[in-house]
Amino acid sequence: MIRITKSVYDAIIAHAQNDAPIEACGYLGGKDGEASQRYSMTNVDGSAEHFSFDPKEQFAALKEASERKLRLIACYHSHPATPARPSGEDIRLAYDPNISYIIVSLAEQTPVLKSFRIKNGEAENEEVVII
Repeated sequence: MIRITKSVYDAIIAHAQNDAPIEACGYLGGKDGEASQRYSMTNVDGSAEHFSFDPKEQFAALKEASERKLRLIACYHSHPATPARPSGEDIRLAYDPNISYIIVSLAEQTPVLKSFRIKNGEAENEEVVII
């Protein structure tokens, strides 16, 4: 289970909507399974079908999280026109089995946010609680 503060949840949804039609992406920082900080990244691919982080932004997020005594506990990205489930590419590129992988779908009128744990090429749904 991952717990996400309402303000972080709202910021993720807004980021996805603002960056559409390209995929939005970023990290969530927190501790003890609670995401309390969002680190918005630039999708340097500028694509509606995949994303890549800017390495300088990644380093800055890691540094800021460390300074705040947080860990990067989740990676998020949006699917502007497809469901909130990991694509083959999402699964293949999920290198850290210790974090959550959050996907926001904008395919429906109301955005859908889902979280997954991905390990050894298998994606499992993870419960999301907005606090």
